[in-house]
Amino acid sequence: MTVRICLFTRDLRLADNPVLFAASAGGREAVVPVFVSDPAVAAAGFAAPNRLAFLHDCLANLDGALRERGSRLVLRRGSAAEEVARLVHDTGASEVHLAADHSAFARAREERLRAAVGGAGARLVTQEAVVTAVAPGAVTPTGSDHYAVFTPYLRRWSQVPQRRPLPPPRGLLTPAALASAPLPHRPPVDRLSPQLAKGGESEARARMRRWLDGHLDDYEDEHDTLANDLTSRFSPDLHFGSLSATELVHRARTAASPGARAFERQLAWRDFHHQVLAARPDAAHADYRSRHDRWRDDPAELEAWRQGRTGYPLVDAGMRQLSAEGWMHNRARMVTASFLCKTLGLDWREGARHFLSLLVDGDVANNQLNWQWVAGTGTDTRPNRVLNPVAQAKRYDPDGAYVRRWVPELARLSAPAIFEPWRLPSALRAELGYPAPLVALDAALARFRARRGVAA
Repeated sequence: MTVRICLFTRDLRLADNPVLFAASAGGREAVVPVFVSDPAVAAAGFAAPNRLAFLHDCLANLDGALRERGSRLVLRRGSAAEEVARLVHDTGASEVHLAADHSAFARAREERLRAAVGGAGARLVTQEAVVTAVAPGAVTPTGSDHYAVFTPYLRRWSQVPQRRPLPPPRGLLTPAALASAPLPHRPPVDRLSPQLAKGGESEARARMRRWLDGHLDDYEDEHDTLANDLTSRFSPDLHFGSLSATELVHRARTAASPGARAFERQLAWRDFHHQVLAARPDAAHADYRSRHDRWRDDPAELEAWRQGRTGYPLVDAGMRQLSAEGWMHNRARMVTASFLCKTLGLDWREGARHFLSLLVDGDVANNQLNWQWVAGTGTDTRPNRVLNPVAQAKRYDPDGAYVRRWVPELARLSAPAIFEPWRLPSALRAELGYPAPLVALDAALARFRARRGVAA
């Protein structure tokens, strides 16, 4: 019987998984499902504790789901290319199936796999549109290899025919006598964000059902409201592939409400960033569009921002949510990033690095390119916009509930005092124990405009 290897990477699911579907030929072939814990991931700086814990949950859940279908997940440790080539030799596999991914790291891994698998006598088969709904490069503008502006990309992206989601396999035949390593170690609790979400396809699909049934139609009106927390929180599941972007697009289009269209737009933003990074891999660490910024170097201010002690309540609430949950509301991400880059004048790479150290959804394409969008060095068509943290709080947290949730020193305050606590009487400020603002917003804005050569 023909044996094929299904190499899981960022597609840790059974439902709507084109890699597994192709490897099993619809259930007619013997399949070896495998995941390799590759030390190159840690060496590249991707192995943050929160993501390792979520990965552990995903792999445990995937193994359990495979066992229910008569199979199991084969785990190996070492170089992905070497371990998969060894499996090809041991099983006589004719093909290795893999989800195409487009970061510099993923491309280098695919090249090594292709050479090693070919040398072992098998063929590497990649499946597109597994990590994203529309593959990078599937749509391009005339005269360029990628879209640099979102709106025209969205128009073309929306026209791409979407396949129907694939069902999970009912059963799989997997050779029995294959050595398997134990699950990767789950970091101890004291290294994790205390309110970290649980990973795995089962949890992801339960979240998906609850949110689509209860909140999708309200998404357009409510997704920016910080206290209501009506964003989907699917980003970790999309990063690890415990949910399919294609399935989410399909469900949004089936619903066809204004909220569903707004949600679909966010999925398009995710694909947009992947196609930018695929075309410009150095944007992970270098300005996509240089503004010749002279970033300040102030370790004390950087640490105050990391700790949520800037003196600006909305900024501090966002940073403390990140520390507590390994996740942050998208509106708060934009405000905290704008504050670091444009108010404090600190390098966006410092912020991106800190986010990646904690975010369970720490995706290079979306993290780095969203940071560049806010910093004005990326694809934003208004690169000099500055998000005022006081104005943003009044607009998106009008009652101050989000701030009170994450900044307990200010929990006794109500709006509007909670937005500008430095205006309170000095005795009350001392009693609250909340820091004074690191900088004055007007002076910081003037410095930013001078640095960018923007008229007041």
